[in-house]
Amino acid sequence: MNDIRFALRKLRQTPAFTFIAIVTLALGIGLNTTIFSLINDLFLRGLPFKEPSRIVHLDNGDKGRDLADVGLSAPRYQLYRDGQTIFDGFAAENSAAQNSSPFTLTGLGDPVQIFGGRVTSNYFDVLGVRPILGRNFLPEEEESADVALVTKNFWQERLGGDPNVIGRSITLDGTPHTIVGVLPNMPAAWFGANPIAEVWTTKPFQIPGFSHEQLMRGSFFLRVVGRLKPGMTVQRARAALPSLEESYRAQYPNNIDSAFVTTLRALPEDVTRNFRAGFATLFAAVSFVLLIACSNVANLLLVRFSGRRREIALRMAIGASRTSVARLFVFESLLVSVIAGALGAFVAWQLVPLVPRIASNFLPLEANHAMNLSVPVLVFTIGLSISTGLLMGIYPALQSSRADLVEGLKEGGRGTSGSVRQQRFRKILVGAQVALSITLLFGAALLITSFIRLSQQNLGFRSQNLWTGAITLPTSQYPDRPSRQRFVEQTLHELRSVPGLESATVSGDIPLVGFSRYLYARGDRDVPPVEKREIVPGHEVTPGYFKTWGVPLLAGRDFNEHDTADGQKVCLISQAGAKQVSPGENPIGKTLFLALAQWEIVGIVGDVRSVQVAEPPGMEFYRPWAQYNFPLVNIAVRTNLNVDAVTKLVQSALTKVNPGLAIAVPQTMDAVVARALGQARLMMWLLGIFAGVALLLASIGIYGAVAYTVEQRTGEIGVRMALGAQTMDVLRLVMAQGMKPVVVGLIAGLAAALALARLLASQLYQVSAYNPLLLSATLVILGAAALLACLLPARRAMRVDPIQALRTE
Repeated sequence: MNDIRFALRKLRQTPAFTFIAIVTLALGIGLNTTIFSLINDLFLRGLPFKEPSRIVHLDNGDKGRDLADVGLSAPRYQLYRDGQTIFDGFAAENSAAQNSSPFTLTGLGDPVQIFGGRVTSNYFDVLGVRPILGRNFLPEEEESADVALVTKNFWQERLGGDPNVIGRSITLDGTPHTIVGVLPNMPAAWFGANPIAEVWTTKPFQIPGFSHEQLMRGSFFLRVVGRLKPGMTVQRARAALPSLEESYRAQYPNNIDSAFVTTLRALPEDVTRNFRAGFATLFAAVSFVLLIACSNVANLLLVRFSGRRREIALRMAIGASRTSVARLFVFESLLVSVIAGALGAFVAWQLVPLVPRIASNFLPLEANHAMNLSVPVLVFTIGLSISTGLLMGIYPALQSSRADLVEGLKEGGRGTSGSVRQQRFRKILVGAQVALSITLLFGAALLITSFIRLSQQNLGFRSQNLWTGAITLPTSQYPDRPSRQRFVEQTLHELRSVPGLESATVSGDIPLVGFSRYLYARGDRDVPPVEKREIVPGHEVTPGYFKTWGVPLLAGRDFNEHDTADGQKVCLISQAGAKQVSPGENPIGKTLFLALAQWEIVGIVGDVRSVQVAEPPGMEFYRPWAQYNFPLVNIAVRTNLNVDAVTKLVQSALTKVNPGLAIAVPQTMDAVVARALGQARLMMWLLGIFAGVALLLASIGIYGAVAYTVEQRTGEIGVRMALGAQTMDVLRLVMAQGMKPVVVGLIAGLAAALALARLLASQLYQVSAYNPLLLSATLVILGAAALLACLLPARRAMRVDPIQALRTE
């Protein structure tokens, strides 16, 4: 206790050192705690399912057709389910419904769109989710029963926590459904956070607008999960898949997906794999920041302890052991780190709740989910603080306790810069700070450049002042294409008469949100077998779509009111598609074989990045809504009004056509584009902030070490100047000693930066991981900062008065 009180008193006697050390460490610990809290929520907390490590996700891919991570078809799912021997349970969710077709909920006030899915009866049993109230679905309810499972939030917020909720009826898409169970709120990591899933029904093998025959031809729309049998490993399960694939190809040789290959991943790995590499980079970066902070403070401690050699010698002369002296200094270091840890925890406490608000659009986090400093995070912070204190304090304390007793007493009031070994160690710390800073700065420069180039890509449409919203049409009211066409005509008529709306259009999907893939082939050639046809994005649009979206018509004509259901089937293709379909020829007038029919190409439109911003545009085609459509309607309106105002106007117009319908996910296309760039933007900002902090800490560390050395060597400098040394000689001396470890650090940092570049290569867009210009700029920036950090104390050394310095000595 006496040692702790003494350490606290010594820290109070040097407020400048104490402040710099605590703030430096608090910044490093606070940033590490914040990122660890996010990593804990995304990667370590685990899914709230029973034994989630036994649950696997199966999906399909076809490298030959550039398809990856697509769902399974109904016949493939059924064959796997009946023929497998590796799962305790095998279930599926209709991903088409989950991703793009919300339910229209009526009868509880104004109509509202809610999200969820259509699942097999055993889906939640396989996941290991037990209802809070009621039960899961029964096998006999899978194909025909109108039953529903709702979440706890739905029950409490939409049904007022009704204790008699089991057996209560809710109307979804115009059909009454009986609630049979209330589920816990489902994790965003698996069911999505934007929007949040609230209700599930059965009938998973039905897609509105698709016939049973179409689905059985291999349309892939099921998100399939399986629960491995006890003792079964993921590797053994993967080894069993090829035989199932062969059975499917033998039974369904002409299906769309007959050539697909099934992949299998453990669910915990599957839900995080898209951003695992990015967060590994972030965690490494923020760890670098902490290492820089630690080396910074350790350097200051070493210089500080070296300046107390006389005190150490006196203590040992009157009987103190080397262990007690070392313990005293370790306590001082630990005290600094513990205070910094408390301050860092406060910083993290302020930053952590901001993460869901910033990242919920592109990470599986709920925007209104309160992320707090959980017990694992607090344990991490405490452990980090103690480890930091020991890491910083042990070596300086041991070095100081080994001081020569006679030499320490002889020094008296003379300044000293410490032993040769200590000076070498301080230089190593400075070099390490520079190397780590170079690595972070170069990584940040690469990601910033990559993001700038990504955000400057021509999307093919004008996202400014463009509002979108989705409507699900109940099949009971709109069972076929003509009825859906009449609804769209009436809705557009109402919208085009609303003041303040420049133009309005309808499509089956919108860019960067959702799209459908279709088989196609040249109609004027031999049509290849189904399993060998290209699969490309296709869109159903109304006349005026391209004008509203700002997509240029490059050749031919646009759709018009004459392109009716009974007319000649026509389509438009993208510019990239024209080059692919008819290289060197004019494709207008030629035909495409789509949906078992010939469609004449009547125009070419500009390329649109409809899948991903980073994915170059390819072949895409557009068909008239009147000739081909589904029950999902996406409205797009060009206007200068804000989102809420447009939503009210569109809902008012919609109510005139059908008061039982509601708008889902009203948003601007600027918001959609921002969300598509969200993860890249977050990585850029965070790594940029970490690099800036690293540069600042490294500069402070270099300045502090050189300034402290100058102060300790004031007497030596005075002697040199008294013997004839000029101010420029002193400047060169201090600058040379300060910059030598910096130069070594720059060389080491160059090697580390090139190693980091290899890890970042997969996260970059149109920028080389070894960009010489960025690397040179990084070296120049950090070199200039180090030069400035050395120059300030060097100028002070130049102004040393030799007489005053010798008198002090």
